[in-house]
Amino acid sequence: MADDIILSIDNGTQSVRALLFDLQGNLLAKSQVPLQAYYSDHPGWAEHKAEGYWDAVCEACRTLWAESGVDKSRIRAVAVTTQRATVINVDAEGRPLRPAITWLDQRRTDQVPQIGPLWSAAFRLARVDRTIRYFQREAEINWIAAQQPDVWQRTHKFLLLSGYLNFCLSGRYADSVGSQVGYVPFDYRKHRWAGARDWKWQALTIKPSMLPDLVKPGEAIGAVTEDAARATGIPAGLPLIAAAADKACEVIGSGGLAPHIGCLSYGTTATINTTTRKYVEVTPFIPPYPAAMPGAYNTEVQIFRGYWMVNWFKEQFGDREQAAAREQGMSAEALFDQLVNAVPPGSMGLMLQPYWSPGVRVPGPEAKGAMIGFGDVHTRAHMYRAILEGLAYALREGRERIEKRSGTRITELRVAGGGSQSDAAMQLTADIFGLPASRAHIYESSGLGAAIAGAVGTGAYRDFDSAIGAMTRPGRTFMPDPAHSRTYDELYRRVYLKMYQRLQPMYEDIADITGYPQTC
Repeated sequence: MADDIILSIDNGTQSVRALLFDLQGNLLAKSQVPLQAYYSDHPGWAEHKAEGYWDAVCEACRTLWAESGVDKSRIRAVAVTTQRATVINVDAEGRPLRPAITWLDQRRTDQVPQIGPLWSAAFRLARVDRTIRYFQREAEINWIAAQQPDVWQRTHKFLLLSGYLNFCLSGRYADSVGSQVGYVPFDYRKHRWAGARDWKWQALTIKPSMLPDLVKPGEAIGAVTEDAARATGIPAGLPLIAAAADKACEVIGSGGLAPHIGCLSYGTTATINTTTRKYVEVTPFIPPYPAAMPGAYNTEVQIFRGYWMVNWFKEQFGDREQAAAREQGMSAEALFDQLVNAVPPGSMGLMLQPYWSPGVRVPGPEAKGAMIGFGDVHTRAHMYRAILEGLAYALREGRERIEKRSGTRITELRVAGGGSQSDAAMQLTADIFGLPASRAHIYESSGLGAAIAGAVGTGAYRDFDSAIGAMTRPGRTFMPDPAHSRTYDELYRRVYLKMYQRLQPMYEDIADITGYPQTC
């Protein structure tokens, strides 16, 4: 058993990775295939060839075997984790009927099912009717049914990307409970498909027969088929174990097992999560997502397109650093850290609110991003640091909402995702939160989370607690600087927390005048 290894397949937005982990959480080998994040035939659309995801999985696995020379007999299981809320329609043969609609897609429809009068009255009374309407208009199910009825009529199963890859590997229409994040009729409290009387069946044009079976994280979905083995090189018959969505896997891969540990993800979407056995709605009427462990919840607050803004800055204003890095044969991240460190904490009053995309409730659908406090002293270095600080402010606000609703104080931070590789970002995060901030011990933390589920599923560990204890550990820890924390605390409380409230009326006027973003 000591030589056993787990294969994780991590299908993110930018790439697909095939990863081999041992039972101590060490990454033994890795293969990565880049992806075009999406293509767009219409403004706001974000699609991807559905078969392209599976093709990339096959390529990543074949390259892994060729480059690692691993003894495949040591592999005990495979587990899949993917980007969230990307959906695929398949026919009775399991063939995709249209391109996948990715989580970045912004299409919506006004042709939605009518919700019955009792539920409608209840939503109006609770003042969430606008939220429910938003849910219906954003749901890919309703858009496809309204705009592509021929596709919807031929749809045998409506799958998340995780469910599609699980089918490609095992031939079974099944998905993990921990992957159910999106506009689907899921009961987030009981971790099963919604009951027959649930309002979601009225809000969405879908039948129960069109959904996959649900399997708890750490339990077997099936086994790798002969067809999948020929395509990927994964041994036929290898157990396929249910894992969870990438953010949920990232939480346990970072060691986030308890509610006092705040797990930050500095990825395309920036998030703060805690893991709890108690059902807690951090934002009223917005449910917690299923965790990567059975019966547990992630109390997530997200900043949509959070670290996308960091990449945007690098693309638009970072040519100098990227060119210098290429010339010097070094990491561009180190040069961007120098840019951050050239500016004092607080960016000399330049403040950023990172609401690049509309939200449902906090922020609302009218929200936009804002940067205030410009003066003639400010340079692109100040702007870059202000972006990082604004994201940390927003996640600190999320921390305080989680603490208020859960009744549990967050006393330490674990940070994962691409942004965690920046020492400057880690230090200002510790300073803004006033807490120790530790990197996950391994960059591939979502893949490690899937491997943890695989290890539990094979019986290598008796439960998730013991597997997480054995396979994760904190990496480098950054301690807050008291003087910097005082500066940040003043800016956060006296300026940042007031920005959205003060700017919201102007956001609504902008939407009314320009039609963007559409708010109802």
